[in-house]
Amino acid sequence: MTDSVKRAAETPDEPMPFAELGMKQDEYDRVKEILGRRPTGSELAIYSVMWSEHCSYKSSKVHLRQFATKAPKSEALLVGMGENAGVVDIGDGWAATFKIESHNHPSYVEPHQGAATGVGGIVRDIMSMGARPIAVMDALRFGGADAVDTRRVLPGVVEGISHYGNCLGLPNIGGEVVFDPCYIGNPLVNALCVGLLRKDQIKLATAPGPGNKVVLFGASTGPDGIGGASVLASATFEDESQAKRPAVQVGDPFMEKLLIECCLELYAADVVVGIQDLGAAGVSCATTELAAKGTGGMDVDLNLVPLRDPSLRPEEILMSESQERMMAVVRPSDIAAFMAICEKWDVPATVIGEVTDTGRLVMTWDGEIIVDIPPGTAADEGPVYERPFHEPAGQAALNADTPDSLARPDDLRATLLQLLGSPNLASKEWVTSQYDRYVRSNTVLAQPADAGMLRISEAIEGAEPTTRGIALSTDGNGRYAKLDPYAGAQLALAEAYRNVAVTGAEPLAVTNCLNFGSPEDPEVMWQFAEAVRGLADACKTLGVPVTGGNVSFYNQTGATAIHPTPVVGVLGVIEDVAKRVPSGFVAEGLRIALLGDTRAEFGGSEWAHVAHHHLGGLPPQADLPAEQALAKVLVEAAARGLLEGSHDLSDGGLAIALAESCLARGVGATVSLCGDDAFTDLFSESAARALVTVRPEHFDEFAALCGRHEVPCYGLGSTGGASLVVEGVLEVPVEDLRETHSAALPALFG
Repeated sequence: MTDSVKRAAETPDEPMPFAELGMKQDEYDRVKEILGRRPTGSELAIYSVMWSEHCSYKSSKVHLRQFATKAPKSEALLVGMGENAGVVDIGDGWAATFKIESHNHPSYVEPHQGAATGVGGIVRDIMSMGARPIAVMDALRFGGADAVDTRRVLPGVVEGISHYGNCLGLPNIGGEVVFDPCYIGNPLVNALCVGLLRKDQIKLATAPGPGNKVVLFGASTGPDGIGGASVLASATFEDESQAKRPAVQVGDPFMEKLLIECCLELYAADVVVGIQDLGAAGVSCATTELAAKGTGGMDVDLNLVPLRDPSLRPEEILMSESQERMMAVVRPSDIAAFMAICEKWDVPATVIGEVTDTGRLVMTWDGEIIVDIPPGTAADEGPVYERPFHEPAGQAALNADTPDSLARPDDLRATLLQLLGSPNLASKEWVTSQYDRYVRSNTVLAQPADAGMLRISEAIEGAEPTTRGIALSTDGNGRYAKLDPYAGAQLALAEAYRNVAVTGAEPLAVTNCLNFGSPEDPEVMWQFAEAVRGLADACKTLGVPVTGGNVSFYNQTGATAIHPTPVVGVLGVIEDVAKRVPSGFVAEGLRIALLGDTRAEFGGSEWAHVAHHHLGGLPPQADLPAEQALAKVLVEAAARGLLEGSHDLSDGGLAIALAESCLARGVGATVSLCGDDAFTDLFSESAARALVTVRPEHFDEFAALCGRHEVPCYGLGSTGGASLVVEGVLEVPVEDLRETHSAALPALFG
């Protein structure tokens, strides 16, 4: 030991600012135990960010293990949890990699950059698997639509997502925009990216081979984002968060676009042994994780890190979360070729270190050793907490406060228009029109379709032709999860699974972003534990593995937490994109059928929320075998060409599904309800249901298919005309539906 490390050993009682960096006393004591001395300032920086909640999953690990222990067997799963993103085999030699992550707190502090760099970060996760990113999605939650702070946050978030994704040339093919007062001060910005690669070309975050070079390439390192992971994502959020503005990263999508093309050429040239993106925890994360997964050691000279600000200290370099950076492990014989490719793409690249087999991560600064640690202790051996949890004190009362006592409306036409024009159910065109949904010309379905779909044959230049495509959907309902987090998580999965199936794609794999309050609150921890248990059980039942995801804790202001909000993304595969099923009514003269059973289920419903500001009772029943049977019918019917259109039933029930189906192509419909209670038939949110249209000559064949899978099939009527007519109940011209549906968000946000 020499220099800073030696001084640390000689001055064991020198106070260190561990608390200011988010570490607990016992965590700091454990670092001293691991090192046999107090840490240097740079070592403390590494451990503080790597052991933060955001990076180490210290409060969630004990529960997340269920995703592995309960995981269904899937031959399609090529890379699961633990890497930058999951990878699944989608056939014809192709693989898809996808993941969803949060950028919640930064997006509140600085909406544009917080959201933009959330997109940039998830795109680099996909790049680091060896894939070309081909599309993005986003699941957004804001406070009340008429709240002053929502008017500040939402436009900036949408602008940031639009700017970054459009500059990269990535279509934004789907997602959600949800409003609820519980998200005031804590918006949720969950970004998903999907990429394509050949299944035998997967890259991993590993640093094998002593003597191999460590190359930092991309943008230079600046002061932006310092402490972002540990400060913003691991602490409660108070009003003084505005003072944390320097902790929000600043993005440069044009550099990221160069980085994408550069990485793809580097992979094609086979000059990359291992690779890691620099996101949360920056250089600290990249070096520790690469070394820990390789031959165990790495020497790094921090003086070689290119800086935008030459005044940065080593601790700041290690904690900086400056964007558009990657770290690669390269054989010495390939360095010249690696550098030539980087120069071609105008991407700065610098050798900053070398792989060793010493089992130590050693870093120098101005000739002094400032870091000398076992890398695995930072990357893989952080604290694991079994946090206490118990059911919230008011949970029983919340569940007892059912919507049964709420006054039912007499005018169902007015109720339909009230819901259709409410912020959560109104058209999101004001948002999605700012995104390019069709850039690169591979988008088959996009918003407002139930799921996005992409053809893959032309997504990568030179790829051999295939008719195959992939479909993606993200879903989640915080009100359902508040009422019952176990069922709420299952309903989120069920809806995303159903949304993929209604397009004709077979659901294949799952990613998730779990947004909750403070894990130090036993009531929040109960919500989290129940949601994870519910999601793991549902994945096992449906036969779809969790490939990875993200946990976002501390989404609360003071003692007030958001509703538990598990957001679930599902990826599916369709054999022939020409057989995809569009959303809604596409022509006149088609038979309309309702698939699935309807029960009087209004707990957490949009009707209770909009008409009565009520939240209580229990959410709809999650019937997973029924979801599985429904999906089989939809996928088989699409493959056989029996369906002309389809739409899932979810928020707002059958009434909203009918209205949205009419609005899809401006085609009206005349239907008769099949139950005894028109209100329940129209506005119940029972799960495992879909609305489909079938040509009259195919209806008997389709009904027989439903019968074989024991899926209830109710003929409702037919498409045609200029109005939505529910016989004996209501009649609304399609143009009135459109005016109501399209006016809400422009009126709020200009």
